[in-house]
Amino acid sequence: MKLIKRNDYLTKLINTINTPDIKVITGVRRAGKSKLLEEFKSYIEKNVKDYNIIHINYNLTKFENINDYHKLIEYVEEHYQEKKANFLLIDEIEMCIDFEKAINNFHAEEKYQIYITGSNAFLMSSDLATLFTGRTYEIEVYPFSYKEYLEYYGKENNDSSFLNYVYEGGLSGSYLYKEDSEKYDYVNNIYNTLIKRDICNKYNIKKEHLLDMISDFLMDNISNITSTRNIAEVLTNNKDNINHKTVSSYLKYLCNAFLFYKINRYDIQGKKYLTSQCKYYLVDQSFKLARLGIKNLNYGRIYENIVAIELLRRGYNLYVGTLYEKEIDFVAIKRNEKIYIQVSSEISDENTFKREVEPLLKIKDAYPKILIANTHQDLYTYEGIEVIDIKNWLVDI
Repeated sequence: MKLIKRNDYLTKLINTINTPDIKVITGVRRAGKSKLLEEFKSYIEKNVKDYNIIHINYNLTKFENINDYHKLIEYVEEHYQEKKANFLLIDEIEMCIDFEKAINNFHAEEKYQIYITGSNAFLMSSDLATLFTGRTYEIEVYPFSYKEYLEYYGKENNDSSFLNYVYEGGLSGSYLYKEDSEKYDYVNNIYNTLIKRDICNKYNIKKEHLLDMISDFLMDNISNITSTRNIAEVLTNNKDNINHKTVSSYLKYLCNAFLFYKINRYDIQGKKYLTSQCKYYLVDQSFKLARLGIKNLNYGRIYENIVAIELLRRGYNLYVGTLYEKEIDFVAIKRNEKIYIQVSSEISDENTFKREVEPLLKIKDAYPKILIANTHQDLYTYEGIEVIDIKNWLVDI
């Protein structure tokens, strides 16, 4: 399989060298966590003096006997070297029973620089503080961005390349297959493993079909405001008896597994956060296409999903903006930076264009306002609003 350097993630790992935290690489299945750890190992070998790397990859059978935390501690201590920088890299750590006891032990000894990856069922963001008594530093890995997709294939940034990315998505393992049906089969296998092995096994879920139905509902309603009660009502109407509390739990599991991202609303006028209703975005659009098909595809919703994940990838906190009963797709905040963003598929129609810019024009503060759409032209400005072609925005970092 062809590899590309994921420099943004690698830089984050490099910057943690000599920090005392437990570094945890998280993200949805097949996003590239293991490859990133290997890339970091290569960096250490080339750039760090007097290093010692203890690398355990539980995907390899030679490590299958290190199957509980006592044996893991014993193995690591045997390979520790005095007066060297000892890097402990462990991949798929959940294969070791009670692994958290070993990691907490290594952290307490203050002899190792610890980097771990694992199944999202065992290293969910919400679980890290409970698992590890020491401070953790999480690096979340996303599927390939459009820019990485172009680099992988050596393609130019044009309409054809972008359309291909819309359909293929960012799960690079699927790129090895020639036929679209084979690519989507690969994505479906990831989904099934995530639902069955990760979520259902971890939370002892018996009604797997309900989890599938909630997941499919979210995929089919990307960009729509929703609530747990709304989902429960839809499923109940389909003769599946489920209450909003169960729906709420299942939604949490899907988000903890990095399949969906919950985006709350933000009242721009009142400058307050709203939690009653929200949106859910999919970590990669290929899951939706693999599960629900490509017939009658709503490009506007897919574009909005791609922009949402790209903003998260760039480190923004995301909210859905509300102002005078109007909706702004995204309020993106990062430290002192704030951007208001609308996303549309096509704005060549004058009425569509006016509908998209109207909410942005009502915002009276001085923060940047952007309309992202399939414009097929260079950036231009309309009454202070930057209008940007989506494929150009995605590579403009």
